[in-house]
Amino acid sequence: MLNRIPLVDLKKQYLQIREEINAAIMQVIDETAFVGDPGNRFVGQFETDFAHYIGTKHCIGCANGTDSIEILLRAHGIGPGDEVLVPAMTWISTASAVVSVGATPVFVDIDPIYYTINETLIEQHITASTKAIIPVHFYGNMANMPAIMDIANKHQLIVIEDCAQAHGASINGKKAGTWGQSASFSFYPGKNLGAYGDAGGIVTNSDDIAAHCRMITNHGQAGKHNHQLVGRNSKLDGIQAAILSVKLKYLDAWTEARINNAITYGNLLHGVTTPQTRPNSKHVFHLYVIQVPAREKLLEALKAKNIFAGIHYPVSLPYLPAFASQNYTPAHFPVAYAFQSKIVSLPMYAELSNAEIGQVANVVNEFVKQQQPISAEGAL
Repeated sequence: MLNRIPLVDLKKQYLQIREEINAAIMQVIDETAFVGDPGNRFVGQFETDFAHYIGTKHCIGCANGTDSIEILLRAHGIGPGDEVLVPAMTWISTASAVVSVGATPVFVDIDPIYYTINETLIEQHITASTKAIIPVHFYGNMANMPAIMDIANKHQLIVIEDCAQAHGASINGKKAGTWGQSASFSFYPGKNLGAYGDAGGIVTNSDDIAAHCRMITNHGQAGKHNHQLVGRNSKLDGIQAAILSVKLKYLDAWTEARINNAITYGNLLHGVTTPQTRPNSKHVFHLYVIQVPAREKLLEALKAKNIFAGIHYPVSLPYLPAFASQNYTPAHFPVAYAFQSKIVSLPMYAELSNAEIGQVANVVNEFVKQQQPISAEGAL
């Protein structure tokens, strides 16, 4: 039986830090500090630590990454009648959060090399109703934030960074989450910094936005029973915060391991389009996504060797049933449309060994070789 190579292996990560994780969980249980109400020291500690790590003044924990985007949109005053620019290829939360506050997501095609929002197409989508841009740092590669900020400043647009896949990524040494007015993070278990359940966070340097977000997450309260607005219950729990505080200490080391794994993949793979890193940036490889023809056949070939790959994402946002009323055609977003049928996410996590990467690369290379047509001369 071949060794099983999963897309991500959270058990391996846990086993490395099991004693610290178990101790942190027991501490929360001993103090019954379960709910992330104001004063929960485990939540407060993680918020302080994560804000320091990112380089922002504030971090506000919340229930999940989707909530963090929606809460930020509300805090920035975005609602009915407003338009928000989002990339055509990303997870649906980026667009669904816009819809949830009553605004309209306006899709922009992706860059053909880096797969993030194509900054050269942004201005043609700006109208009098455009209020914000949500650049997504996709797969761990940052969007072109210097160019996006220039455009946003020119048109007086709010920039909310979606950093769900980019913990620790940077351009010119400036981290994801520090470029726009505010930023959203997800700590879903499979993220580079993941909790053991749903969790999210908001970062900003604005005192007003931070205070507004914190009120929204806690039923709109500015103090117990002092409901200043209609908010929601979206709190980071004590156990998740304690787990994240432990794991944050290891994030940089895990990131370097991911980068080294990506380099190894790049050296071993042939005949496929491999991920490219934007100049002067740090790609943190939340996912390692290649492009290959006959994708379904490759997935079958990998599974036959006990290797489990994925697709992120099989349908780009404009072509999902959720947005079918817009009647988008392939011509509207040609790069995202073509991209969605070719992508395969190979196993990627810090604990992946060179031998395992070699096993994956061998299957991919052999598959590609078999797909290449035999020339008339070679057939003789």
